[in-house]
Amino acid sequence: MARIVIFGGHGKVALLAAPLLAEAGHEVTSVIRNPAQADDVIAVGARPLVLDVETASATELTDALSGHDVVVWSAGAGGGSPDRTYAVDRDAAIATMDASLTAKVSRYVMVSYFGAGPDHGVPEDNGFYAYAEAKSAADAHLAASGLDYVILRPSGLTDKPATGTLEWGVGVKASTVSRGNVARVIAAVVDAGSTASESSTATGRVLEFNDGDRPVSELVAG
Repeated sequence: MARIVIFGGHGKVALLAAPLLAEAGHEVTSVIRNPAQADDVIAVGARPLVLDVETASATELTDALSGHDVVVWSAGAGGGSPDRTYAVDRDAAIATMDASLTAKVSRYVMVSYFGAGPDHGVPEDNGFYAYAEAKSAADAHLAASGLDYVILRPSGLTDKPATGTLEWGVGVKASTVSRGNVARVIAAVVDAGSTASESSTATGRVLEFNDGDRPVSELVAG
């Protein structure tokens, strides 16, 4: 059993991941900004924690994370202002990584996007540029942080039913993936890390994927 904190706890992916984690025996705390969302979080088996990651201090974040085993970052500004995108998707995410180290939470699962990285290729005049830059910077900080990490890079998200099957690997290009399948990958990564040895291939990895026909378990196993 792991004690897990999900940032972006009222997001569509988080609301699908929380019950999977709870059913597997994990203790889930979902961080939300709006207290009115608490009942939705409770309904899926998680404990709500009201905290605005955009304005929370390092001490507040550390206190929130203390005593937990895994952080899942599934939060985001949701587009709009580039300034807010940088504030949430880059700066707040990085702040939670630093707080994880201070709180001695060794494992961190980042939900990023397919194609993130220094060579994301999004032009500066594109509305997606701030998001691409922010996510790429957050991913790079995580990889260099010393945390035991997995970076998930799903393709364009859909609300199609979860199939539990994906595609990935050399030559696979960005397409689409259901939020339900992303939730299943989160749950599988957490479970794999909970039972893994130090040499496990379930950690220190970047996983890019679309919907496909191969089981989630194969992606996580490596």
